[in-house]
Amino acid sequence: MTNLVLLVLCLGLGAALRHWQLLPPTAAGVLNQLVVVVLLPALAFLHLAEARPEARLLLPILMPWLIFGVGWVFFALLGRRLGLARGTVGALILTGGISSVSFVGFPIFEMLYGPAGLAMGLVMSLAGSILISVTLGVVVGSWYGAARPTWRGMVGNVVRFPPFLAFVAALVAHLFGYRHPALVRGVLERLSSPFPVIALLAVGLQLQWRVPQARARLLAWGLGYKLLLAPLVVAVVYVGLLRQHGPATNICLLGAAIGPMNTAAVIADRYGLDPPLAAQMVGLGIPLSLPLLALLGWWLQ
Repeated sequence: MTNLVLLVLCLGLGAALRHWQLLPPTAAGVLNQLVVVVLLPALAFLHLAEARPEARLLLPILMPWLIFGVGWVFFALLGRRLGLARGTVGALILTGGISSVSFVGFPIFEMLYGPAGLAMGLVMSLAGSILISVTLGVVVGSWYGAARPTWRGMVGNVVRFPPFLAFVAALVAHLFGYRHPALVRGVLERLSSPFPVIALLAVGLQLQWRVPQARARLLAWGLGYKLLLAPLVVAVVYVGLLRQHGPATNICLLGAAIGPMNTAAVIADRYGLDPPLAAQMVGLGIPLSLPLLALLGWWLQ
C-alpha cells in the first residue's frame, strides 16, 4: 500500500509543480537524465549482478518478454495502418509493452500469494521488465527516435546507454560468481533508493491530465493493449496453449495487466519518442490498472 500511495503522491506532486510553474521547464529533462545516468545503472547492477533465476520461475521470467514482443508487432502494424509518426509508435511500444512490476506488482503479489508471490515478482522484474528496459527498450528508443535509423547508430546508442553498460558489468560479475560486499551493497542501495520518487516526479512534470482529442485515440489504443489485450495474450498462451495453471500463471496474468513502467516514459523522453504521450500512458495507465487488478485478483482467487 505504501508504494501505491507514494506513486499517486509523486505523480500528483509533479503535476502540481508543473501547473504552478515552481520548477523551470527543463526540470523534467534534468530529472530524466539523472535517472538514466545514475539511478537506473545503480539499480540494475545492484539486482542483476546477483540474480539467480531458477527453472521453476520460467513462466514469470518469460511473461514480460512475451507482452513486449507482441506489443512491438501490434503497435508497429497499428502505426503503419494509421500513419502514425515514428516517435509515437516507439512511445506506444515502450509504454504499452512494459509493466510496472516492481512498483505496483510487488505489494499486490505479496498480498495475494505471500512470500512466494513476491519472489516470483522479483524475477519477473529483474529478468523481465528491468532487463527489457536496458536492452530492447534502448533498441526501440534508438530505432524509432532517429529519422533515418541505421544499425550502426542503433548499436552505438545501446552500448553507450549507461544502464546497458551496468547490465553488461552485472552479467560479467554474475559469470564470475560475484556477490556484493556489504560496503558495495550499501552504497548501491543508497544510490538507487531515490529512483522511484525521481522517476515518477519526472513523469508527473510531463503529465497533462487533460487529454487532447487527437491523443485520446492513441491513449485508447495504448492502454487498451496494456490493460486488456496483454493479459489476454498471456491467458491464451499460458492457459490455452501451454495448459499452465496455478499461482505462477495467476501472477503472470496480474503482471501483464499492470500499468506501464515509469522507466519506459523516461527512455521515451531521452530519445524524443512523443514524451507527452508516454507520460500520459504512465500517469493514466497505472491508476486505471488498479481497479482492474483488484477485479482480476478477486476472480483468480
